[in-house]
Amino acid sequence: MTVGVWVLGDQLWAGQSALQSCETQKSKTPVIFIESIRHSQELPYHLQKLVLVWSAMRHFAEELKQEGWTVTYKSSPDFQTPLVHWIKENEITELRVMSPVDRPFAKLIQSLNLPCKITLTPNNRFIWSEEAFEDWAKSRKKRLLMEDFYREGRRRFNVLMVGDQPVGGRWNFDKENRKPPKGKLTVPEAKWFEPDEITREVIDWLKQSPLFKESQAYWQIEPFRWGVTRQQALEVLEFFIQTRLSNFGPYQDAMLIGEQTLWHAMLSPYMNIGLLHPLEIVQAAERAYEENPGDYDLNSMEGFIRQVIGWREYIYGIYRYMGEDYPQRNFFNHNQTLPAFYFTGETDMNCLHHIIHQVKEMGYAHHIQRLMVLNNFALIAGISPQELQDWFHLAFIDGYDWVMQANVIGMGQYADGGLMASKPYAASANYVNNMSNYCKQCVYDQRDRTSENACPFNFFFWNFLDRNRNQLLNNPRMSLIMRNLERIPEDELVLMRQRAEQWHREKNHTEYQLPSTPQNKQNNGQTEPATESVSRTDESGATQSRKSKKVSRSV
Repeated sequence: MTVGVWVLGDQLWAGQSALQSCETQKSKTPVIFIESIRHSQELPYHLQKLVLVWSAMRHFAEELKQEGWTVTYKSSPDFQTPLVHWIKENEITELRVMSPVDRPFAKLIQSLNLPCKITLTPNNRFIWSEEAFEDWAKSRKKRLLMEDFYREGRRRFNVLMVGDQPVGGRWNFDKENRKPPKGKLTVPEAKWFEPDEITREVIDWLKQSPLFKESQAYWQIEPFRWGVTRQQALEVLEFFIQTRLSNFGPYQDAMLIGEQTLWHAMLSPYMNIGLLHPLEIVQAAERAYEENPGDYDLNSMEGFIRQVIGWREYIYGIYRYMGEDYPQRNFFNHNQTLPAFYFTGETDMNCLHHIIHQVKEMGYAHHIQRLMVLNNFALIAGISPQELQDWFHLAFIDGYDWVMQANVIGMGQYADGGLMASKPYAASANYVNNMSNYCKQCVYDQRDRTSENACPFNFFFWNFLDRNRNQLLNNPRMSLIMRNLERIPEDELVLMRQRAEQWHREKNHTEYQLPSTPQNKQNNGQTEPATESVSRTDESGATQSRKSKKVSRSV
């Protein structure tokens, strides 16, 4: 009997359960890594995400070889072909794989026709187990609010606690962590790396390969500055704790032109492929606070730990707990197509222009840029939540199905009707103006909501509230803003509705047709363009076809 281990591209950690199950027999345990070209073409993924995953896989495979494992590394059109050959060649009778988090990949594994038994070992990449989250969720009477989950996690794992009470006597320091970026701020440099030979090989191949022309059309591959090994990821963690964490809290919601990372940790890409474990991150930060309490304000420490043990674990739990219909929920019945500028960055709205160009350049934007600009605009403009989720998945270097589903469907778009959030995260240009300097250099007037020069965030925001009155009136957290809506004269509401409709007619065109692009709204009344059929083949060998459409770009 020979056991083999298949290491997936987001499980690059020596402590992952499939490898650990064979640790004592590693010299006799074949291990395989596979780069599937077909799988990487399912969406036009950001090139830097592909570089990160494939380079990190190649580095981790070399590390396992040095530790005594027998490693095979393959690049192939699909997963099945190299798996079958490797299984037969090594006479493997049982293939162990750590359970994937993403449901689509779990189904892919189930669809494989392999000549051996497949055993899925428990996924140990998170602090909470799937079963523990399910028990907690079933104990809740109504909503599964993150704040409740976060506090339970602090208690359960004894993080920033004194007995059964939070350090400092408060669970939440959000009020101290919402400073606008006023005055001159001195922002620390980020921790970056130069590509080594392995990474350079991946970059050069992706730049030249005709297989990735769709990704090449939208995303920059260089400069590539991310770490690709566990050692580099640990260096980023230490760098953040030493140089950024002390001032992380107050300005974590701030946005500034020319400042891509501010005080943010930049750790999510490394956690999401397994190079760092969330618990070791939390423990490293807490240890620094305990050893040098005078160097860290509690609001910064709590704000950072909240993002890891709170938000990240919560998003994972929601993804696993909700049914398979969750990603199709659409509480407001939004079906406008994703504007072309989400791919091109070509829009006169300065905030969206800068953030999307930053995403194009590096595959990254921080949580407020994602929630209160990218998500917010789509919500108030009535964009399809499903199409927006696909875009977040393909555009971000830390984007995966489990990451983006709850973040977009639940938090960003309120498409689940409030299972996750107590109110929609909808805002006018006033929020963007307060928390950034984008509006100062924008052609639109952030105070205007009806004229030709009105900021689209304004007329879309009030039109969103107006057209969804029935769904929002009974929400106690919306009562104040709904009373403000009642004070707006009817003729002004009509004018804002007309502005919104005019914007969609004139400026919202499809750039790239995703699988979830609303079929009846692809061009919003524009002339149907020529289509180019693009074939995809799934792992069973069945050929699927979708149409990639490119039309005029919005401004």
